[in-house]
Amino acid sequence: MLVHQALWGVYMGSVFAPGHKGMPTLKAGEKLDFLRKQVLTTRNVRGGVLVDNLMGGLNYQIEHHLFPHLPTPHLRKAQPIVKRYCAEIGVPYHETGLIESWREALGHLHRVGEPLRRGGTA
Repeated sequence: MLVHQALWGVYMGSVFAPGHKGMPTLKAGEKLDFLRKQVLTTRNVRGGVLVDNLMGGLNYQIEHHLFPHLPTPHLRKAQPIVKRYCAEIGVPYHETGLIESWREALGHLHRVGEPLRRGGTA
């Protein structure tokens, strides 16, 4: 049971982290409309059917946040509609490959941890 839970935690972290880590967060008092809040604070992960299955559809994190009750197979179908709309209204839509998503997330963690490595406080 312990091994199962540990492995499950690593797996779930590897599914959620690429969509969220290293993305902008809202600052105190900052107000964004629903669409911008969801699109600007998450990223999608490209990779086709293999990544779709490995990540359970959560590689379409933007669409998942916009439409949380949309069945997983339809997230892929919603993506071009959302991307097109974001382009029309000038909202940046961030999508990257799986390896690059981890590079971005780990790079962010490295940058925010620098003061601690230098002996300062965060």
